Amino acid sequence: MKDRIIQEVLDSAQVKKLISEDISLIKQIEDCSVNCINSLRKGGKIIFCGNGGSFSDSQHLSAELTGRYMKDRDPLASIALGTNTSSMSAIGNDYGYQYSFSRELEAIARDDDFLIAITTSGNSKNIIEVLDKAKSLSIRSVVLTGNDGGKVAKTAECIIVPSESTARIQESHIMIGQIICGIIEDTMFPS
Repeated sequence: MKDRIIQEVLDSAQVKKLISEDISLIKQIEDCSVNCINSLRKGGKIIFCGNGGSFSDSQHLSAELTGRYMKDRDPLASIALGTNTSSMSAIGNDYGYQYSFSRELEAIARDDDFLIAITTSGNSKNIIEVLDKAKSLSIRSVVLTGNDGGKVAKTAECIIVPSESTARIQESHIMIGQIICGIIEDTMFPS
């Protein structure tokens, strides 16, 4: 058991090392942070969405902005799609689960908003739909994904974690998300 624990920690560290050495990936994270800051400065909000564990991550990251990340400061406008479970189940029932995020995005999105979608595989139907809807609404977006980026990599701007392991991809998504939240917080509230 100890060997497994040690190996899992080393595997996680290796993926993070690969991210830290990939200048292009670092630039994508930086660009995402800048897009979020620009959106907030224009009065927009940061909109998150994801499935399963990524749904939890989307809520977690949104809370880092509306609450606090590392310092006490004014709240920042953010929301995670799908948190109104009545709306989510009604949309799923009436239109299909693949529209659970896109329909809500259509209802709440404004020009200066920025969407961060999270999908480990890059093949989640409701993430593909929300990205299509964002594009039709001229809402800028980025996708956190892994492996080869899946279907979303063909049509969307992606930050792709260099791993095929779901666990390593998800660990890296929350790390990247928290880095972005930290950059947003420090830039919006210097000192």
